[in-house]
Amino acid sequence: MPIPSPFPTIDIPQKDIHSFLFEREDRPFPEDQVVYIDGNTKRQLTYADVRDQARTFGIGLKSQWGWQRGDVLAVYSTNQIDTPPVVWGTLWASGVITTASPSYGVEELSFQLKDSRAKALVTLVDLLPIAAQAAADAGIPKDRIIVLGDKTTKEYRHWKDIIDPSTSVKWRRVKALNPEKELAFLVYSSGTTGLPKGVMLSHKNIVANLLQFTPTDPLDWTEDRLVAFLPFFHIYGLTCIMHHAILRGLPTVVMDRFDLNKFCQHIQDYKVTFAYLVPPVILLLAKHPDVAKYDFSSLKMVNSGAAPLTRELVESVWARLKVSVKQGYGLSETSPVTHSMRWSQWKSHVGSVGPLVPNMTAKYVNEKGVEVPAGETGELWMAGPNIMMGYLNNPTATANAITSDGFFKTGDIGYQDGDGNFYITDRLKELIKYKGFQVPPAELEGLLLGHEKVDDCAVTGVYSPEMASEVPRAYIVLVAGVRRAKDTELELIRYVEDRVAHHKRLRGGVRFLDEIPKSISGKVLRRVLRDMAKGEGQGEAAKL
Repeated sequence: MPIPSPFPTIDIPQKDIHSFLFEREDRPFPEDQVVYIDGNTKRQLTYADVRDQARTFGIGLKSQWGWQRGDVLAVYSTNQIDTPPVVWGTLWASGVITTASPSYGVEELSFQLKDSRAKALVTLVDLLPIAAQAAADAGIPKDRIIVLGDKTTKEYRHWKDIIDPSTSVKWRRVKALNPEKELAFLVYSSGTTGLPKGVMLSHKNIVANLLQFTPTDPLDWTEDRLVAFLPFFHIYGLTCIMHHAILRGLPTVVMDRFDLNKFCQHIQDYKVTFAYLVPPVILLLAKHPDVAKYDFSSLKMVNSGAAPLTRELVESVWARLKVSVKQGYGLSETSPVTHSMRWSQWKSHVGSVGPLVPNMTAKYVNEKGVEVPAGETGELWMAGPNIMMGYLNNPTATANAITSDGFFKTGDIGYQDGDGNFYITDRLKELIKYKGFQVPPAELEGLLLGHEKVDDCAVTGVYSPEMASEVPRAYIVLVAGVRRAKDTELELIRYVEDRVAHHKRLRGGVRFLDEIPKSISGKVLRRVLRDMAKGEGQGEAAKL
């Protein structure tokens, strides 16, 4: 039988995201509560600022651009405190948001713009060279590119200039007709084919997930504060920080990118009490000498997600800083949170991602798809109101991922202990997970095969203790006559580095082989490569 959540079932209102956040009768904090604080400029936005600016932008989209239900706005930017009003203004206008990594090059961004059928693009002045070219490739006109941030340019309008010039027209918001079926976000998740898939998240998916995971983190707007360096384009930052902060009125220091000393300084200066982190940052807290310069006494707890965390790191952070570290689990396809460790159990269940959040059920299945008893190892399947609608323009992938009775196949292997806590032990999927970002091996393999010195290749993930993350490593069969030399290895690393997003670089280095291990059908035997990697060093890594 499927495993239920140990928590009581909660009511999920039939509301769209904007109604849920901004038309509330149960809001415990005042309208002038500061929610977002710019970590660089100290500029602030209150709850009322965000609500009012979102409405103004939404009206502008409808009056200036004739925005229709389902029209897609792409956000290609680092974290900005103006991102929330742009996002919720688009939802006010019955639109859809797709978020893209600011590390994307022209081809990667262009693909997402085309696949999502984006009608407009918002970006930063510094990203305009890439953004403008990708938009042109995708057929987005120049006057539909607008900029965020404090930097401006005469060539492109600022997002605040998208306003209704008329005072006579009364614009009213059209609410989602069916929050369960109406698309709100398109976040992109890489596949083993190398082409990212658009994960379709409905209004209900996000509303449900906010109600599912927030009770697991007992925070109070009167005393708790967050810090936000996790990118808002990633589902972890989008739901757990950007949406979570406005829902609960939590003052949140927004960082445009991660910088260890700034991060530590913000914790000290703003008396940050809770932080959503990833294992590489936990590693820095445990070992980096600069951390000793700062006061972390305000931190009650930190949550680590996006990748597994070792017991050694959890214990090292506690020994050094007396900061508690718990884990959670989720995926883009689950909006994302499905598990969250109880605060009281972080020390007794290190390594667990915690119990299922409310309104979810799970089961473990064997290789034949047959359910195994609780406690036995199997692939984790889950069902609940936070499971995605499916993959955009990809019914085959959707059918392969979601069963007829609504269970999402995670591709992750694990088990449940006697206390109801879940453990993730391995991954069926071939995707490499670098600091929470998915790296499709096939994409890197296709790129390497285009190099004149490469005869055959395979890419797999290897764990790097130094980075506390899985990193991509390439196994290369060189063309006859090419020497196996350090210069060749570095040449191939740089070749990839120049052509992919930051998180896809060959940080695990390059290894040369006589032959790539393959099955009779020609499929790369990645498990053989992973076993081989266990006996090898990390090798030359691309710069962080």
